[in-house]
Amino acid sequence: MLDACGWEIVKNDPFLNDHAPTRKKLSSVFGYSSTCVPSILSGRWPDEHHNWCYFVYDPKRSPFKFLSPFRWLPTALTSRRIFRRYLTKLIRKKLGFEGYFDLYNIPFEHIALYDFSEKKSPLKPNGMNQGLNIFDFLVKNRINYFGSDPDKTEVENRDDLITAIEGEKIDFSFSYWPGLDGLLHNVGNQSPEVPKRLRMYEEWLEKVMEAAREHYEEVRLYVFSDHGMANCDEHLDLKTQIEALDVKMGDDYAVVYDSTMARFWFFNERARAQISDRLKQVPEGRILPDNELKDLRAYFPDGKFGELIFLVKEGVLIVPSHMGERPIRAMHGYHPLDKHSYATLLTNQAQIPDDVVAIPDIFKLMKCDAQLAKAENTAVKANLYVT
Repeated sequence: MLDACGWEIVKNDPFLNDHAPTRKKLSSVFGYSSTCVPSILSGRWPDEHHNWCYFVYDPKRSPFKFLSPFRWLPTALTSRRIFRRYLTKLIRKKLGFEGYFDLYNIPFEHIALYDFSEKKSPLKPNGMNQGLNIFDFLVKNRINYFGSDPDKTEVENRDDLITAIEGEKIDFSFSYWPGLDGLLHNVGNQSPEVPKRLRMYEEWLEKVMEAAREHYEEVRLYVFSDHGMANCDEHLDLKTQIEALDVKMGDDYAVVYDSTMARFWFFNERARAQISDRLKQVPEGRILPDNELKDLRAYFPDGKFGELIFLVKEGVLIVPSHMGERPIRAMHGYHPLDKHSYATLLTNQAQIPDDVVAIPDIFKLMKCDAQLAKAENTAVKANLYVT
């Protein structure tokens, strides 16, 4: 899996034409990597696995209450990325979070209002908020596998994969290389750095395939992404507009300003009315109605992830936001039907099944081929033993 390697990035690029010439454009899911990756790994949609956005309003269950005194520190310090990054590592260890965790730019004044939705790692068995994932399936069926360690670098995981292949002890591999996502955020999808990174990944995959073909009779390769990446050419200061209203954060409402959406919880009808009316006047985005959220499989009746979801147009970046105070060059998390949201699937198989149309469908391919690989490898080993 190449994070953010969207269809628009590779459709006119010769990326992996030699090793994975069969290619298909896939629909993504509504949300960020926090929901895309679990959807791929489980074969289910956000309203089924409940891995959606990271921060949710839940003061009763908030594990961050001990951070409230940080509100008295200078903002010049607490808003610095290096400070947040260091504190994030300490908090992740203290709270025992196994999945991805980042404090981002959540203000310490309000941090005790929020819980974090990914306490477990979807890249491990028993890592979903609801239901099972591919790793649960592999363990249950005693299929030997390699899985990337998110705490290691891409190079370390690449080398670990090659070592596992050379040991001939695995039937299946799920490798997750996230570096392209970070690059695209910084340089945008038209930078000459992007094809350079694709060429680098081609070299890496050449080494992986060389090792695999040396040690296995058949190698099935699937290279896919979770979403694409759109350049951000317009910035929206939504926070200032909402704070100008006659309602107060923490008393009348709660909100999480993500990079492409704002998610609100209301404590009274006055706040609901004022904020809703204001959002209807913001031309850079729109309020998503419940029926559309249901169609996108991202509707939660209990309002856990937000009672009102405001989504901006592709190419608009909410800044400042709780994800960062400064602009970045590109972002994802727009509507799944937007041009740059579509994901990619490349393979060395002659065809991709017709029912593989969205990223949750990748799970079916993984499950099927993992079973096939185990059966074939077991038969080979049994035949060698008899011989």
